Amino acid sequence: MFGCLVAGIIETYLSPSIVAKFLPKNKFLRVIVGIFAGFFFPSCECGIVPIINRFLEKKVPTYTGIPFLIAAPIINPVVLFATFVAFGNSFKFLLLRLLGALALALIIGLILAYQFDEPILLEKPADDHHTHTHAQLTARQKVWQALSHGVDEFFDTGRYLIFGSLVASCIQVFVPTKLLTSVTHSPVVAILLMMGFAFLLSLCSEADAFIGASLLSLFGTGPIIAFLLFGPIIDMKNLLMMKHYFKPKFIIRYVLAISVLVIAISMGVSLL
Repeated sequence: MFGCLVAGIIETYLSPSIVAKFLPKNKFLRVIVGIFAGFFFPSCECGIVPIINRFLEKKVPTYTGIPFLIAAPIINPVVLFATFVAFGNSFKFLLLRLLGALALALIIGLILAYQFDEPILLEKPADDHHTHTHAQLTARQKVWQALSHGVDEFFDTGRYLIFGSLVASCIQVFVPTKLLTSVTHSPVVAILLMMGFAFLLSLCSEADAFIGASLLSLFGTGPIIAFLLFGPIIDMKNLLMMKHYFKPKFIIRYVLAISVLVIAISMGVSLL
């Protein structure tokens, strides 16, 4: 709900000219802005997709918006503090998660900036709300407009969030943990298993560290880092919401790229 309200505020108060004014001209710096914006504008992965959609509609470059999509659910203060507490006040997992998220966001941002800088949003019919020029509205009308957009966004994307949550809950209840612990513990298999586990459980990024900590003794550091990185970026809930906004071609590339990078980072951690 918070994410949808923010999306409504962006729609009403943020114009492309304002975006252009505050974003640096250099592509690399725009990627960096997208990465670290998540620290100052924290959002759970449940609400980040509508926010990114509105930013992209306001002509924020994909190589700024997508790094924000990747980094915001992980590098925000609440998630980092929860990670620190979950692993017994240890800075090790906090730093590994932070550095992993920064690496993912930076690499994807640079690829989008210098290789695949193309439109990624689905083309949608013009909305009646967009026919009004916001400059002609009074302050009170703008507040109402922002709330109206937020409500529309909530009911538009809420169904995907609810359905994803229902499936994830069913998996948590009906799939026994024994299935996870009975497989071979080779690093690659364990990493792939924990990535699949993160996707299916679709836990909030503010709580997943506690589940990860409980599985640490079974799987080791590398697979747990895969769990902590992959889940907040790609899970059942936000993938369904992304499908509502982004082109299928982009989503496939995005999922493949994130998967390969998470495996590489987690394998590197396992070898340390």
